[in-house]
Amino acid sequence: MFHFDEKKAQRAVKLLLESFGEDLNRDGIKRTPERVAEFYKEVLSGNKIDPLKFVPVHYATEDHAAIVLVKDITFYSLCEHHLLPFFGRTHIAYIPRKDKIIGVSKLIKLVEIFANRLQLQERLTKQLADTVMKFVKPHGVMVVVEAEHLCMTMRGVKKPGSKMVTSAMRGIFLKDVRTRSEAMSLLRG
Repeated sequence: MFHFDEKKAQRAVKLLLESFGEDLNRDGIKRTPERVAEFYKEVLSGNKIDPLKFVPVHYATEDHAAIVLVKDITFYSLCEHHLLPFFGRTHIAYIPRKDKIIGVSKLIKLVEIFANRLQLQERLTKQLADTVMKFVKPHGVMVVVEAEHLCMTMRGVKKPGSKMVTSAMRGIFLKDVRTRSEAMSLLRG
């Protein structure tokens, strides 16, 4: 279970501000420790949510055995290496088995849950693919994540606009080149 100690987070922010030489009584800074603690509590809220509660499989009246693709699911996350944001878009494709489908909103909610944790883009991509594969049991799933990392754009190499792309393929998307090509074509479409 996720536990967030707001008071401890506020103390940590105060220490950080003091290390910068800031005056903790300055008007612009007075509430900064509280605001930063609230921010982290919100953006790390995915830690307290069990993603499996949001993956109920629906039984459709239609038997749809072709690609279902949800594109451009925006997300924001925090890199666990620098505690800086990375953000971008996620695309999830799957091919339902028989008449089992997952609601589009559930896929979006899964992205939100996994993104709202200290994260690595590679892990986020894998977690999404594995969760859909395990609990929806489709013929296959493909997840592609494109993101800009502030640890690359604000510091270090300082290359704004650079994006990292990760993918995870499971089932038929991994085994069948034609199916993977069709999904990639729809993604670019």
